[in-house]
Amino acid sequence: MPEPLEIFWTTAVRATDNARLVKLTLSKPRRKDPATPRNLYARAVEIGGEGQLQITHRYADREEAKNFPPGEGMDYLREQLATVYYNGDLFTLDEQLSVMQSRKGNARLRGEPARHEEVITEHNREKYRDIPADRPYLHALGIATVTGEITAGGRRKYKQINKFVEIVDGLVRQQPLPEGAHIVDMGSGSGYLTFALYDHLRHTLGLDVRVTGVELRPQLVEKCRAIAADNGFDQLHFVEGYIDSYHPDRLDMLIALHACDTATDDALYKGLQANADILIVAPCCQKQVRRDMEVPADLKPLLDSGILLERQAAMVTDGLRALYLQGQGYATRIFEFIPLEHTAKNVMITALKQDKGYGDGAQEKWESVKERFGVRRHRLEELLEKGERGEGEKGGRG
Repeated sequence: MPEPLEIFWTTAVRATDNARLVKLTLSKPRRKDPATPRNLYARAVEIGGEGQLQITHRYADREEAKNFPPGEGMDYLREQLATVYYNGDLFTLDEQLSVMQSRKGNARLRGEPARHEEVITEHNREKYRDIPADRPYLHALGIATVTGEITAGGRRKYKQINKFVEIVDGLVRQQPLPEGAHIVDMGSGSGYLTFALYDHLRHTLGLDVRVTGVELRPQLVEKCRAIAADNGFDQLHFVEGYIDSYHPDRLDMLIALHACDTATDDALYKGLQANADILIVAPCCQKQVRRDMEVPADLKPLLDSGILLERQAAMVTDGLRALYLQGQGYATRIFEFIPLEHTAKNVMITALKQDKGYGDGAQEKWESVKERFGVRRHRLEELLEKGERGEGEKGGRG
């Protein structure tokens, strides 16, 4: 009978070779040492057309990502689990395995590996895509031809679609949605991300969800409604309105990918009010904090340029958003996302609802940041404070 560690690593290598790896994490360091990352987070990425294993080293105050050839990366992770960490968690498209080691060296495996009759090697596999190019709605949206070939003008959108679906796929595997979950895309625009998300969650993952796209422009709403009807997507709906004019009966996942300036905060607040399990935003045009931010004297030589000051203000704005979300009990991530068609901004914030007590100490951190940069106002904090006082507040428009 194979040992737990052998099963764990055999499954991990197979998932990597077959493009089935979602993530692999190592945690619970054997010794308390500030120089040792609290955990390692590995995922498959493509850089310059080459498959790589990206391993993020998460310290208490920072994250450092390093890229490895897949085999070399797996060898590194195996060595780290043998010498630095006690626990490993593997998430693939087929299974979830956890291995736990005791101080005496005993290993215990939780979960069952899936059966694989054929091993697809790195050399003979096709590039994995979450959304096949022959989906009829992709043709209706102008991204693909009637024969299922991506058009020259649709290549960027198709790449965005698959990256977005990949991100959401990972999130719902970490934070499973309840039966009948309601997903709302605030500012759904032309709807290509909304259609792909619905298709993947309902038809690829088989989840019982309904999706609503909220969009201000009536012509886009009518077009998306017609495409949804033509494709038989009976749990995909599109409604006309602003962020503050839509009040769903429940909201389990909120998406707002191009809400301008404080409209991102309005969308986040709506998700927080609904106690949503998952929040996903890609902010743009962060102006509020920039208007009254005071640059610390020791940073003025660096931020004397307007463009650098603007970027610093955006970083402070989004950093505070993440801290406010943590204070509300959410685990957050800020990372790069493929720029959308209407904005060059490529920062995405994701937040997953955690158990009660998560995020203690977040207020001390955001107060320190505000004091450091002289931030007097932040829309999300104002909304949260008014909500605690029971005051009504209209949201912004996105």
